[in-house]
Amino acid sequence: MALGGLPIDADSLARAIQREVSESAGEFDFRTRLLIRDSLDALNVHWGNEKTAAWLARSSHNAILRSIHNSDLGEAGFPSLIHRIMDTTKPETVLQFLRELALHCPQPARLEIGGAIAGILAGMLSRHTEDIDIIDEVPVILRSQHEMLNELANRFGLRLTHFQSHYLPTGWQNRLRRFDRFGNLEVMLLDPHDLFIGKLFSQRIKDRDDLRAMSSQIDKSSLESRFRESTAVLFGDSRLAKFAAENWYILYGQSLPA
Repeated sequence: MALGGLPIDADSLARAIQREVSESAGEFDFRTRLLIRDSLDALNVHWGNEKTAAWLARSSHNAILRSIHNSDLGEAGFPSLIHRIMDTTKPETVLQFLRELALHCPQPARLEIGGAIAGILAGMLSRHTEDIDIIDEVPVILRSQHEMLNELANRFGLRLTHFQSHYLPTGWQNRLRRFDRFGNLEVMLLDPHDLFIGKLFSQRIKDRDDLRAMSSQIDKSSLESRFRESTAVLFGDSRLAKFAAENWYILYGQSLPA
């Protein structure tokens, strides 16, 4: 978590600290003590003093953690931690949102989800987002219920948005994966390879970071095959082609597949 250079969920970091202390029985080398100290500092900045103190008070390792936190270990050894802590969007939160959304769906409808939420529900991404990106358009039976959607957005921190499918590789619709059905609402997810390629042609930094997180979970040879078969239209836009070339080089240190 500390060395990956990607967003870190606050709750996951807290659990990792507890696990480390439990498994090490309080015996740590200097580097581990430093990492725990810096992690506690990062949680304190993110959560605030009151919540951090309450979490420490509930911990069965309270005395050990407070001792490490108060130790004079010098400057931060992991200074990026403080800037990478966030409350990531949990899959269970998205599921609860979809279940409640389905209660307002009186007739069969289908959501085709791309974007970060597709990666989060597939277990490939862990970060914060407020957008459930629907491919092309939100079904009219749902998008016409403005008051209901605003209420859900305020309560869950999630909002239905949409993006155009011309930013996706050719044939994406034939590779959608069925996620689940919630009453009248059927939910489909963009295939991970298509999600990856769509983000590859983006200049947004958060998409580049998503690519970094996903690259270790996708077989490169199968990705190259999909790339060759489905990106001719995307290469028709020289600006998008430039973004893809830059992102591929950052990820793999190579030129794009021919």
